[in-house]
Amino acid sequence: MQLNGGQKLRALRETLGYRMRDVELASNQIAHRFESEEFAIPPSRLSDIETKGITPSIFRLYSFAAIYRREYRELLSFYGLELDSISADIGFGHPQKSHLSEALSNVKDVRVPTRLDPGFSLQKTTDLRRIIEQWGTVPMAHLSLFADDRYTYGYVGSDDFTMYPILPPSSFVQVDEDKNKVGEGIWRSEFERPIYFVEMRDGFTCCWCSMKRDSIVLQPHPLSPVSVRILRYPQEAEILGQVVGVAMRLGDLQHYSDFQLMPKVRSALTSDALGQLGKRA
Repeated sequence: MQLNGGQKLRALRETLGYRMRDVELASNQIAHRFESEEFAIPPSRLSDIETKGITPSIFRLYSFAAIYRREYRELLSFYGLELDSISADIGFGHPQKSHLSEALSNVKDVRVPTRLDPGFSLQKTTDLRRIIEQWGTVPMAHLSLFADDRYTYGYVGSDDFTMYPILPPSSFVQVDEDKNKVGEGIWRSEFERPIYFVEMRDGFTCCWCSMKRDSIVLQPHPLSPVSVRILRYPQEAEILGQVVGVAMRLGDLQHYSDFQLMPKVRSALTSDALGQLGKRA
């Protein structure tokens, strides 16, 4: 028989030989330590949780985890909350400001491809769903063997159009912290010029950078509506690293309802503008 959350908690209590009075006394001590009655579990409330399907508060769930000596995330799973699946829901939120992302730092297990089509070739563009023959769950602790401490991860806010259109809002970026100095040179295209993840006093942004004496110039993309910013370095702006990877969605401008394309952006994205560029060439 499939047990609900309260029934699973009752099974844990009975397995440990606790009476309701024992749970109450232990929870009272936890409440006393935190100086909050939110952690206390009186017998009447315990009975409602176990038999009437009442969902315990986050504070009482903490008390259960401590008293029953179980992981908090395991008790959350009793009520259908799997923290390891939070990555599937991250995309539903669109923060307005760019920031460092810590959402997945506590994920313990992740589903990854465990068997690929032997005919898969990195040289050819392909549909990944067709080459993945089997998925499996791998503990994040195992994946840490492949981790590189040089990298951190950032999120480009839904209101941050600094590097639009080559780096759209709501993109996730991988940042190499070892590359935190502005590189000088001549680049053959805008895609070769390094993009840096910069921390300012009022937040973060991704942009091109150049140094001018004791100041740093934060250069947006030419088609971006964002203005050039010149800040004192390093008092007002610090380079956290160079963007070396990006995960982004395309064609999602409908999410940015408050953003109006500037005329130069609009024309650059039309076929007429492309035709004009061809004539100039």
